[in-house]
Amino acid sequence: MFGLGVAILASAAFTKVVQAQTVFAHFMVQNSYSYSQSDWATDIKAAQAIGIDGFALNIATETPNYEIAKMADAYAAAESLDFKLWISFDMTYNWAEADMVSLVTAHASSSAAYQWKGKPLVSTYAGESQGDSFWSSFKSTLSSAGIDIVLAPAFTTYRDPADASSLLSTFSSIDGFFNWWSWPADVNSLLTTDTDLAYKSAIAARGGPYIMAVSPWQFKNIDGAGDWVELSDTLWNYRWQQAVNDVKPDIVEIVTWNDYGESHYISDINPNVNLGSQAPLYVNGFDHSYWRDIAQYYIEYFKKGSAPAVTLDEVVFWYRAFPKGITCSSGTRPRNADFPADAVFALAMLAEPANVTVSIGSQTTTFYAGAGLTMGSVPFPTEDKQIPYVEIKRADNEVASGYGSVYVDQSGCTYYNMNPWVGRITAT
Repeated sequence: MFGLGVAILASAAFTKVVQAQTVFAHFMVQNSYSYSQSDWATDIKAAQAIGIDGFALNIATETPNYEIAKMADAYAAAESLDFKLWISFDMTYNWAEADMVSLVTAHASSSAAYQWKGKPLVSTYAGESQGDSFWSSFKSTLSSAGIDIVLAPAFTTYRDPADASSLLSTFSSIDGFFNWWSWPADVNSLLTTDTDLAYKSAIAARGGPYIMAVSPWQFKNIDGAGDWVELSDTLWNYRWQQAVNDVKPDIVEIVTWNDYGESHYISDINPNVNLGSQAPLYVNGFDHSYWRDIAQYYIEYFKKGSAPAVTLDEVVFWYRAFPKGITCSSGTRPRNADFPADAVFALAMLAEPANVTVSIGSQTTTFYAGAGLTMGSVPFPTEDKQIPYVEIKRADNEVASGYGSVYVDQSGCTYYNMNPWVGRITAT
């Protein structure tokens, strides 16, 4: 990791009066079919190691009922490790109110249940089509059972800043809001904070929380109907900067811990997870675990309110295995495929200033990086089958160097893949 001089702050204290800055990661329970309680513990420990306080458990109902049992294992593991969880109902599936009430009731009294100002937090993915009466009844039924919740849904059609006030007038039952949108909206430009700031301001009247999604990437290529990429080349750095410098939300939710199919996972790739027949074609071999080093830095930044010192020199770098104009023999060329740059991206995380060189084939870029974090990049070469080389030099002395593990292939591919491989070099 990046060797912070100050240890990651302890998990937030959850009281009715004081609410500390908190970081969760969105966890796809659908991918826990093969999990035992020890698998949950492994993921929890990896998340805790970088300062993540809990998982938002995305759960669907049209899958086999294994998800309910796996959630019980998750809560048991979290209780033993002082980790927090909340339920995030995936409302693109057919949920009955009674089933939702039953699931919340089963876990609301757990010591692992995250509370916002003394009440269990419940979130969603989508759900606005159910209407306010559905959510009002859901909360009322829980209240009648002695469980008062805080509802902070991700109503995904609410993205336009101009709709922030109508969210409140339409949904009197919600207490907070989760802005799911952490990628540009099918445009070849960087994501702004306009949506975040509008909905954060609006939801403050309800007492919050405002939950801001932060994500490293977005690419999917499954079944021909779900084939897209969003401009994500430098997203993992600048979206965190938006969180710590501009938006300063109540909660950051990393999207995601383990949604392999959409390429925004930061967990290790679990070989026991059944990803179907297509996602493995662009997930297997494309490790993202070193993105957690960047997350660790920004999580401490978010919690402390100031940039932490870096004490270990490191460069985290990422790149795709094919240029965007390549023709593949299978899969679908994704929507927005022209947006990403054909380049190797490098984020230097340095204790002291140094020169960072990023090379691939005949292309070389050297940039000066000060203490802290600095982005740089180098374009793909025209030569086929090249691999990146990254070096840190200070006063003409090599501090660290190394190569990528995936070659950039210019001559063809078997499946359209815009999922990056992530690596790092670090001083020993």
